[in-house]
Amino acid sequence: MSLPPRSLPPGLIVNATDALPLHVVTRASFADWRAAQGSTLQAWIDAHGFDGSPVTALMLPGDSGAAAAVIGVADPLDPYSYGHAPYALPARTWTPAATLSADELAALQLGWGLGSYRFNRYRQPLRAPAQLQLASFDDDMLAQLSASLRVRDLVNTPTEHMGPDQLEQVVCEIAERFGARIDVVSGDDLLTHNFPAIHAVGRASHRAPRLIALHWGDDAHPHVAIVGKGVCFDTGGLDIKPADGMRNMKKDMGGAAHAIALAELVMERKLPLRITLLVPAVENAIGPNAFRPGEVVATRQGLSVEIDNTDAEGRVILCDALTYAAEQKPALLLDFATLTGAARIALGPDLPALYSNDESVALRWLEAGVQLRDPLWRMPLWRPYLRYLTSTVADIANGGPSRMAGSITAAIYLEGFVPSDQSWAHLDVYAWNDNDRPGRPVGGEAQGLRSAYALLKAQAGA
Repeated sequence: MSLPPRSLPPGLIVNATDALPLHVVTRASFADWRAAQGSTLQAWIDAHGFDGSPVTALMLPGDSGAAAAVIGVADPLDPYSYGHAPYALPARTWTPAATLSADELAALQLGWGLGSYRFNRYRQPLRAPAQLQLASFDDDMLAQLSASLRVRDLVNTPTEHMGPDQLEQVVCEIAERFGARIDVVSGDDLLTHNFPAIHAVGRASHRAPRLIALHWGDDAHPHVAIVGKGVCFDTGGLDIKPADGMRNMKKDMGGAAHAIALAELVMERKLPLRITLLVPAVENAIGPNAFRPGEVVATRQGLSVEIDNTDAEGRVILCDALTYAAEQKPALLLDFATLTGAARIALGPDLPALYSNDESVALRWLEAGVQLRDPLWRMPLWRPYLRYLTSTVADIANGGPSRMAGSITAAIYLEGFVPSDQSWAHLDVYAWNDNDRPGRPVGGEAQGLRSAYALLKAQAGA
């Protein structure tokens, strides 16, 4: 079962005839806006204690009921500042009461769409969101919104309906829409085609492991490879997770969700790039043939890996995919992965950890994150910590006895499968909201996606 097609994102509408005016204020602009209202409205505003604080909303009366509304925002250029509006306001149609800048309109459009989202595959929301009407919507921002919601939908879908085969089907449907080529290597064919690490991790599941590859674009354009960790469910393997650690492991394909959505976004916007999307898709299951602690696993690159912990499986499947991506000598190689809890300990849920061997790529991605309010934080590839991955029987271990620098050691493990002259960046994402916040409902979340898209636009010269 694949995901249903998506039309105009929820909460956005064109050509409505009954839209009511919506005022947008900050604490700083509130006094001037209030002073411009009539005395009756001023009394109403004061009676309700509205002062333009962020994440607030107030209906404004007219002769026959509601005539307008005002919302308070923290930063008019931050999409999430508008995330509360679709459910803080009645489910009517609203349109900006005053002229907003192009950047503010883009942020409003994106934030409204993000705030309107509810995962509705299995049940419908209790109410519809309020709708935003604009004279026209920015196509590029609409595409970015759809990509963000694609990530949420993929991550929110339970593994029953989003295993390796369904993930493949999603990629195939996207490829068909854009005329891309698909190659899939699955099951024991992974061994024949020299992807032994992907096979080792996924072999215990009743659903065959696979490497999904999508190829799109003109050979004359710069080549970008995008890799996403596709562990559709992670039990931890024989080093089984406790119940609370396993509860949300449907999200362990969050890296694949980001990679798929980013590739789809590039194709949707027809960026002058050549794209290779690689998704190693597995279920880290427990069974008679599950890979074991202490085993030595072969890799495509030829390095042997001792399995210190079967719950450090994401880096094992990624090493084969990264090696394959680098063989094609792309101008840029990006990977996304829900790789380590250590990154969350260090940076919390909102900040993906960025690692890169290319200063220019890292700086451009960081700058885009700041500009677009899509933040990430750079972490060091501190290679002396390779000592934590020492093996006495193999070239490297996938973990070690120390709990020090877990996110860094995972990143430098991956770096070992990327040639030193290959421009590469790795994003360790959480891909999840633990609790409801405006524009960020509990569940799957896109992080670093819009800033990655800006990075690729720059790479394409677009």
